[in-house]
Amino acid sequence: MFCAFGAAERKPKEADGDNKSAGEGSEEKDSGSDKILAFAISASGKHVALSDDHKRLVLFCTEPSWQCISTRWVVRRCTSLVFTQAEDEVFVADKSGDVYSFSVLEPQKPGELKLGHLSMLLDVTLSPDDRYIITADRDEKIRVSFRRSPYNIQAFCLGHREFVSALLVPVGHPDWLLSGSGDGTMKVWHYESGRRLHSVDLRQFTLDSENTDTEKRFAVSRIISSPDGKHIAVQCERFPSVQLFAVDSGTEGCLSPAETLVLPNAPWDMTFDSQNQLWVLLETEDVNVLLYQYSEQHWKLCDSETPELRRVTEVLQAQWNIFKGSVGLESLFKHLYKVNFDNMASYLQKKQERLEQESRKRAAANGSKPNKRSKTQSGAVPESTS
Repeated sequence: MFCAFGAAERKPKEADGDNKSAGEGSEEKDSGSDKILAFAISASGKHVALSDDHKRLVLFCTEPSWQCISTRWVVRRCTSLVFTQAEDEVFVADKSGDVYSFSVLEPQKPGELKLGHLSMLLDVTLSPDDRYIITADRDEKIRVSFRRSPYNIQAFCLGHREFVSALLVPVGHPDWLLSGSGDGTMKVWHYESGRRLHSVDLRQFTLDSENTDTEKRFAVSRIISSPDGKHIAVQCERFPSVQLFAVDSGTEGCLSPAETLVLPNAPWDMTFDSQNQLWVLLETEDVNVLLYQYSEQHWKLCDSETPELRRVTEVLQAQWNIFKGSVGLESLFKHLYKVNFDNMASYLQKKQERLEQESRKRAAANGSKPNKRSKTQSGAVPESTS
């Protein structure tokens, strides 16, 4: 389903303008462009939530037909959304580091602040039993908190060297957590204890060896698990490939590299369907989606004339005006990397300048002393002898 989100959903905000301060209302109205920043689909597929740069949180019901249930307002722009397994709440993580809870059962109820970090949140997820809420931030930290009492922290998962950009509790392993980072690694954790089980450097699988800036830009943007729990797919921003892993159920936390899918363009997104087929969305109009099937221990590209693939391709091409505005956008993670300074080189340069300055001062002082004495002697008036 494709819908015009911007103008239609702004009217409730304008109608409720009297309940908001003038400053807040004008900020909401003038600062956004209707860009969708985050969305989530509930486990049953019956609810969809999305948030935009006007700071609106919109909740949809998909059955028996699509219907907008509510439009509510968040304090800061969102970075990630997640539904509980019970589908009674949706959690919203924002750029200021806070997590709010919004009720699904009471769609007009305002959000409640649940927890906060000291830096921007980039992803949020929940344990399969809804017991824990897991948050990842820009400062390399993963926090595991109790959902019912988020002020109680169960564990931290520490080990990444850059921002943590993706989280996933994989199917079939409810005690594992997969995390992806701007440091180019994916790690496997026992999140309840904070213990690291496995780490994979994804840069070893890249084919872009000529790019000298590869290490800095190698940020994990997506981690997904197949419904049968046997496969993990990892996508890195702006790299034309998808890395597949096989889940080794006999070894704790071990993922075995299976295959690297080389793509014609960098992917926008990817997902597994209920038959464990992998769909990859590309940012090109002609070939906008690829379909892979796992057969005989390999991932095989499906023919473009496959009925289900052709149907999806035709729909996307017909709606390409919606997507083309996102082609060639700058990196979402570009400004999240640490800025490293060469402090030693700067220190040595300043030290050398200081030594040269002191040397010039000493030379000037030594050169001026004899001249001062000679001037005093030559200017002296002889004492009268009369």
